[in-house]
Amino acid sequence: MSDEQGQEWLRLKAEAVGRIASGWGGYRGQWKPLMDGTDPRIWQYLEGVRGDMEAHNLYELLAVLRFFDLLGKYDWSPLRVRHFFRFYEALRFSGTSGRQRYKLTPVQCFQFASIFGFSRPDGLRLTRTAYLFVPRKYGKTTSVASLAVYDLLFGDSNAQAYVGANSYNQAKICFDEIRGIMQDIDSSAGHFKVNREAIMYKGNGRSSFARCLSANPKTLDGLNASLVIMDEYAQARDTKTKGGAELKSVLTSSMGVRREPLTVIITTASDVLDGPFRHELDGVMRVLRGEAASDTMFASLFMPDYGDAEDDPATWAKVQPHLGVTVRPDFYEMEWDAAQLSADAMKAFRTKLLNVFAESEEQRWMSRAQAEKLMDAPGGSIDKVPGLGVCMGAFDLSVRDDMSAVAYLGFSQADGCFHAHIDYYLPREAVVRHPHHAMYDRWHEEGWLRYCDGDVIDDMMLLDDITEMGGRIDLCRMAYDRYKALDLVNMLSLRSPKGSIIPYSQTIGSFNLPVEMFEKLAFALNPRIRFDYNPITIWQLTNCVMVEDAMENRKPFKASPDRKIDGVICVLMCLGLAGRAS
Repeated sequence: MSDEQGQEWLRLKAEAVGRIASGWGGYRGQWKPLMDGTDPRIWQYLEGVRGDMEAHNLYELLAVLRFFDLLGKYDWSPLRVRHFFRFYEALRFSGTSGRQRYKLTPVQCFQFASIFGFSRPDGLRLTRTAYLFVPRKYGKTTSVASLAVYDLLFGDSNAQAYVGANSYNQAKICFDEIRGIMQDIDSSAGHFKVNREAIMYKGNGRSSFARCLSANPKTLDGLNASLVIMDEYAQARDTKTKGGAELKSVLTSSMGVRREPLTVIITTASDVLDGPFRHELDGVMRVLRGEAASDTMFASLFMPDYGDAEDDPATWAKVQPHLGVTVRPDFYEMEWDAAQLSADAMKAFRTKLLNVFAESEEQRWMSRAQAEKLMDAPGGSIDKVPGLGVCMGAFDLSVRDDMSAVAYLGFSQADGCFHAHIDYYLPREAVVRHPHHAMYDRWHEEGWLRYCDGDVIDDMMLLDDITEMGGRIDLCRMAYDRYKALDLVNMLSLRSPKGSIIPYSQTIGSFNLPVEMFEKLAFALNPRIRFDYNPITIWQLTNCVMVEDAMENRKPFKASPDRKIDGVICVLMCLGLAGRAS
């Protein structure tokens, strides 16, 4: 998203906030009695959005405004909504403690009420297509299974409910939940025949069935779908993908004779940026913005707003309405920590938990030839550089099984270049179980990597080394990750001038400026950043892949968990300090 698009996003949100705030008295007076008479949880959700609009994204606010607009245009059916709510809460779904009943949450009440509540002038249900774009762990696949059971029992006598996905295994997840519900309802199998891929009504006068699709769309003839559930549709890559857009097209085009057809798209974001769902999502957003008309469509979209920090718990709560309900309160924090391990892990966090689209292809930041080009000849040392001015330092520490690094960076007036030196450390006991143990042992024997005795990093060793280096260069300030290395920070603070040991945020936004600075220095025809030679530094530079957030800020991440980049991160923190000083 460009900055111009982002500013438009923020303008639209401010406008939506203003519309809700200014119109709330009228909405409340006109529609609260109707919603309370249907189910008080619907208004509870609406009131919750109005009460803290910053905690809800632009498209959630627009969906609320559209809901009120539709209430003014169409009849509302409290009986139909209450019937589905009672039905849903009578079902027993799979859970961690076996099959159990669940109460609908306020946001679910709003979603299902939006599907069932509005009626056309002829009395038929208005909503024909529903989009639930929510992050993983929301419970979307499980809860939407109820729609297929409802269609089997209360839909047309010859109802045909189909579950499809971008893969057969994904479709089976939802269908198996439907099977489990039906087996719980009809434990004696007296009314329904349930097998691996189909559920069929056995009674007289009714021929409804539900089916899980695994066949190529070209082999599906004679369909007459009444309900279509497409699960994880964002993973479909093109119209020729088995289980993708062509399957959806075949199913929805068979619904022509149905009086109340319903297509439900349930999905989380993916790494497929040019697939059919991404294009459909653009259209859905246009409808919510009022740029296109489609009253028969309902959409519930959960994602960050432009500019929301990806490591902010407020962002996590905004994108995951069931945080603390179906998702443990500390789940996002643990997954964010795990996302720091590699570019793949960060991509998974962003697509599956933040619900934003992210690239799948990795691009190495630097080739080995380019990394080697930045190295001084072996034997050189930063403290021997002529004209070296004040230096910045930074450290990135692991506790046990990872490499730690301490970097020093200074600028020389003599040659107009930045010069960097990095020391690397690893607990000796961690080497034995590491996949790179042979390489680490070789680097240790050659003097490039220092081992700490035991299975944890020796803070006193690093403290002594930093103090010793500070006696050889003019070390001005040192940066550190505020969530690590508390003991070393405290000890360094006792030996250093007040305010010289500085925490450095590890967010992507905090690294964007130093990344840009580094690229200008390192990729120039004649590079203006030089490193004291170390094969570990070459290796780590080639391990970096660049991750970009929605605001186009960039930060390097590991290509995989065991390919370390700690030294590179430290040099970027040094550049960040230097940028602040300038």
